[in-house]
Amino acid sequence: MIEETQNIENSEVVDELPEDAAPAGDAAAERIAALEGELAAAKQEILYAHAETQNVRRRLEKELADARAYAATAFARDMLSVADNLGRALQAIPAELREDDKFKGLVAGLEATGRELDNIFGRNGIEKLVSVGQPLDPNLHQAMMETPSDEAEPGTVLLEMQPGYTIKGRLLRPALVSVAKKPD
Repeated sequence: MIEETQNIENSEVVDELPEDAAPAGDAAAERIAALEGELAAAKQEILYAHAETQNVRRRLEKELADARAYAATAFARDMLSVADNLGRALQAIPAELREDDKFKGLVAGLEATGRELDNIFGRNGIEKLVSVGQPLDPNLHQAMMETPSDEAEPGTVLLEMQPGYTIKGRLLRPALVSVAKKPD
């Protein structure tokens, strides 16, 4: 009788095992699949976060480099008026005064100051634009007037009223120019 009871209990256990094992296996497989999906999503999020961090770092490095390169822009613009006034002063000196012994020292000093200012501009990446004879470029020139001309193509810069400048390739001040047009 004990053997029959054990056989009955064992057969019940054996009968129950496959039924219980299959759902437990399916649940475990589903749980593993869900965890693998979550892991893949977490890895993807980490990759996106890492990429975003690199993008932010690159942007900040570029902004820092630009800030260093163009920090003197406002000062440079202010110095352009000094260069303009010095240039006008040198142009205003008549030829007879340039040869007068009393003014030779003054003229030489003003010219030396102009050369030094040009050298300082060059060391700091400030370059004068070449405008006369070039086609009008609205990114570099500001047309102040049009002048009828048979000799130049329409849209060509004939006269520069105020020179333009760039600082490290970026426009600092546009050139004020007169542009050729077809004669009437």
